[in-house]
Amino acid sequence: MFSTRRTLRIEWGDCDPAGIVFYPRYFAMFDHSTVLLIEQALGMRKHKLYEHYDFAGYPSLGSQARFSLPTRFGDEVEIASTITKVGRSSFSLQHLLTLDGALAVEGNETRCWVVRDASRPGGLRAQPMPDEVVARFSSTAA
Repeated sequence: MFSTRRTLRIEWGDCDPAGIVFYPRYFAMFDHSTVLLIEQALGMRKHKLYEHYDFAGYPSLGSQARFSLPTRFGDEVEIASTITKVGRSSFSLQHLLTLDGALAVEGNETRCWVVRDASRPGGLRAQPMPDEVVARFSSTAA
């Protein structure tokens, strides 16, 4: 399945008073990694996706994380993100955040491809992903 890697430095604003990353910040890091992965897989920036595919986004249906090692202000970490499952209108991802090659945090999430639901003002509903999207998410090319 499609995967990407990125390196980032832990910033002061990511940390709690003890100087370690405040756990919700990992979910923000993983969310941004998801955006970057999808942009690379589909070959266009996020704002162009909405126009090109005429959809309302890919919100999270669920997420979880397992914390193994703390990371601190100034640490250089790597996040490897991989699409692990592609369904009809949903897909799952795994994010592995490592520090000096050691697993620090493992995150997993499921996202859904959605459109606006005209029958419910402000509502969304799942829609099958276009075949092209399924093919690119299923690809091993990065």
